[in-house]
Formats: sequence, C-alpha cells, structure tokens
Amino acid sequence: MAAVTFATPIPERPTVGHPATALDVPVKEAAQAQVPERVTGRRLSPWFRRHAVDGLLGVLSILGLLAIWYLGTKYRVDAFIRFTNIPTPMEVWDRIIEVNQSTRYLKNLGISVRRILSGFAIACLIGIPLGLLIGRSRWIRGLVFPALEVIRPIPAIAWVPLSIMLWPTNEISIVFITFLGAFFPILLSTINGVHAIDKVLLRAARSLGAGRFALFREVILPGALPHVFTGLAVGMGVAWVSLIAAEMISGQFGVGYFTWEAYSLVQYSEIVLGMLTIGVLGLLCSGVIRIVGFWIMPWRAFATKESDE
Repeated sequence: MAAVTFATPIPERPTVGHPATALDVPVKEAAQAQVPERVTGRRLSPWFRRHAVDGLLGVLSILGLLAIWYLGTKYRVDAFIRFTNIPTPMEVWDRIIEVNQSTRYLKNLGISVRRILSGFAIACLIGIPLGLLIGRSRWIRGLVFPALEVIRPIPAIAWVPLSIMLWPTNEISIVFITFLGAFFPILLSTINGVHAIDKVLLRAARSLGAGRFALFREVILPGALPHVFTGLAVGMGVAWVSLIAAEMISGQFGVGYFTWEAYSLVQYSEIVLGMLTIGVLGLLCSGVIRIVGFWIMPWRAFATKESDE
C-alpha cells in the first residue's frame, strides 16, 4: 500500500484577536524598538516636575530662615533667644555693599578659599588611597590603623599650638589643621566603602579570571565610590569648621579672622556677614562635590531617580 502524506499548510498571518505566531516576531521587535522613545517622552515631565518641587522647597526653606531673622530683629524678641543686638537683614546687606567697595573682604575670602582647597586636596590624595589599602590589606590595617585611631579623637583645633611649633610658617600650619579636619572622615568612609562591597561580587570577578588590578578597577573602586563621596561631603564640612577655628586663633587673614576681628571691634553686621560667607562657601563646596559624584557615578543618579518615583 502506498504511504499517504499530508502537506503541512503554511500558517497565515493572524488577524486581530488570534494568538501570535513566529511570523509576528519581527513585528513585535519593530514595535518594541519604538517604546523607549515614547516612554522617554512621558518621563521627561515627572523629572522636571520633581526637580522643580525640590527647588521650590529649597527656596521656601531659605525664605523661612530669613523670615525668622527679620521678625526677630524687627520686634527685638527678648525671650530665651535674644535678638536685641542682632543686626537686621538690611543692615547686613548695607554692610555687604560697603565692604565690597574695598579689597579687604575679598582678600580674606580668597585666602580662606585657597586654604580650604589646599588642605582638602591633600586630605583626598592621602585619605582615599590609604583607605583603600587599609580596607583591602590586613597587614596594612594592623600596622597603620591603630596609630591613626589614637590621633583621630584629637580635635583639629587642639592641634593649633603644636602645629605652630611644628611647621615653619603660620600659613602651612593652618592648611595642616584644615587637612586634619577633612582627612579622617574621608579615610573612614573609604575603609567602610571597601568593607561594604558584597563578597559575592569579589568571588564572581575572581572566578571570571580578574587579576588584582582588574578586581580593584572593576569591582572595589566602583563599589566604594558612594561611601568615598559621602566622606568627601562630611570632610568638607569638618574642614571648614577647622579652618575657621584656626583662623580665629592664629590667623591674620581669612574669613575666620575677619569674623573674629569684627567681634573684637563690636561690628555686629560684619560678624553676621562672616557667618553668612562661611555658610554660602560651605554650600557651594558641598554642591560641587555632589555634582562631581553624579558625573563620576551616573548609575547612582539613575538609582536615586528610580527610588524617588
């Protein structure tokens, strides 16, 4: 008996409502290729809206602080907090215009910025590599870390007398005190960043053949960077505190000296001006660190955006 064969019919393109077949794969891929463009267009509005809200809240926060200052000085509040001798915002503004007509204020401002950048840069150049080494090497940690822990609790301001005797010039001693203020937050945050890396990632990189340099470049450094930038932000704040204290005690120039001299001469407007200058400069420095962190760690910015939505 002859064998009977049946020809397999060629499937036709399904109509609407029919289940998809293999012939629909190119159609699906073409449709999916256009999805990110539409999604991006829909997500631009929430991104701008979120940042606009953040900016508005920041402005309201500053305006609230100014309102408290204005009302307290206008009505001369004399309760537990006394505003009787505090200058008004307009008096401080008039003082700002007056001091900017000479080079005295700008000169002190430039000297403080130079000192903070010098001390902070040295703290970064020493603190970050040393923190990475201590975090990765048991031998270096055992040899170096105990000595650093003895020095760390000493406030930077307590180093002022010894620093004057230790360094040849007063300028170097102030930079050294600023360095001490920034060094330990950067160092400890870097060490914690190395210790916080998931050990599974390290074993996975080794199993894929990564050497020591590749392991450091691809896993350890990127994993520790968020903690490093946290330490940089904290270190910048402590560095400003240390710098201003050192300038008040042993400096002849700088914003700290400018503020202390105003207090000695009973010029209250200049005292507030010096304080506002320190606050604005600290805010700008922290903002620069934050921007650099977003630039170096773009995945961090994306993760923050996703968690806010």
